[in-house]
Amino acid sequence: MREEKPREIAARLLAGEAAGAFIEARLEAELAKSSLSSVDRHFCQELVYGVTRWRDTLEFLIGRKSDSRSQKPMLKAILGLGLYQIFWLDRIPNHAAVSETVELAKRNGLQIQAGFVNALLRGYLREADATRAVLAELKTSQPHLGFSHPEWLAQRWITRWGLPSASALMDWDNHPPGIFARVNTLKTTAEKLLPQWREEGIVYDFFSRPWLPENLMFHLKEHPSLQRLRSFQDGLFYVQDPSTTLAVMMLDPKPGESVLDLCAAPGGKLTLSAQLMQNQGRLVAHDTSLDRLKLVTENCTRLGVTIAEIATYGQSPHLPGGYDKVLVDAPCSNTGVIRRRVDLRWRLRLGEIDRLRNDQFSILHHAGDLLKVGGSLVYSTCSIEPEENSGLIRDFLAAHKNFELKREMELTPFKDQVDGAYSAILVRNSTL
Repeated sequence: MREEKPREIAARLLAGEAAGAFIEARLEAELAKSSLSSVDRHFCQELVYGVTRWRDTLEFLIGRKSDSRSQKPMLKAILGLGLYQIFWLDRIPNHAAVSETVELAKRNGLQIQAGFVNALLRGYLREADATRAVLAELKTSQPHLGFSHPEWLAQRWITRWGLPSASALMDWDNHPPGIFARVNTLKTTAEKLLPQWREEGIVYDFFSRPWLPENLMFHLKEHPSLQRLRSFQDGLFYVQDPSTTLAVMMLDPKPGESVLDLCAAPGGKLTLSAQLMQNQGRLVAHDTSLDRLKLVTENCTRLGVTIAEIATYGQSPHLPGGYDKVLVDAPCSNTGVIRRRVDLRWRLRLGEIDRLRNDQFSILHHAGDLLKVGGSLVYSTCSIEPEENSGLIRDFLAAHKNFELKREMELTPFKDQVDGAYSAILVRNSTL
């Protein structure tokens, strides 16, 4: 049986992009079945992710040369792959991009359309400079097309922050995320870990932000497969974006305290809490998904977290007298991490934000009941939408007079150069 090539796997996935799970999960499943080399795997991922991110811009280009006629999914996917290689992947020679795309069409039963594919791509090659000028102009005249985002979302951000900041945010979404690692001080220190990283072939850079302790987070610029490294297997570090540490730093859990992480999976914030608590005290991990709680258990085991208690949805996390501190990392629209969820932008609907907001309010209300008087509650999301963040907190405070807002902070990629996030710390003053 002939082994599929990267472009073939990419075309098949992209032609069925509306089906089922997120594109990252479906790509991972496809690559797991293949025998592609690591280089070809990376190329396949780059094609799938790139064409998905730039979907609307690519469809705009296809429409200019086809009188905006609708194309069948496989033909549209193949044309998108060809155009993406020509205008977004400098390392692919143009002649190879065209010839391979035409052959891809033929191998997928589109022999009749192969001539059209060839003509469209070669036409764009002849007009490459003019086309790049058109693409650049779109970023100001029609930003949703210039940056390939849903028009409602692009306009929402432009209205809120203005075109320069909204453009920077959308540009951020269109670039692959960096890899950041948190030193696990339950097992090591930065001074001990950095020499080991160098021996393992990791090229790193120091990373600092106002909310981060010195030498806690590092940007991994180059590295072998992390899962194969001894330092990873020994639990000396945990991979997470720096924005995800903000909520825990605001909560400031201390040794000996009782702390509840109400939406704990996969465990990044929970294990950081254990780290700050020095494995002393009571730390309860709660989540509604048994499968995701398995990740929490695995991460705790690898990182040497010994104080975590796993409580599922069916088990009440209630503690007599209440917890000293509660962390609510609420399910949200994820608009602050669109670059990490490649096809999320095309799945989002405006009404989803309102639906999520109702769930978030309910979770926050429940969390408040679990907190002791004088205790602190941190509400956080990876959304950058005010309805899910500051607006929700204002409504919660209006309905819960026994809470007060101590501090809130929003992170945005165009300002903070990390994923978007929001955190607010509330204090419970009475039992009312």
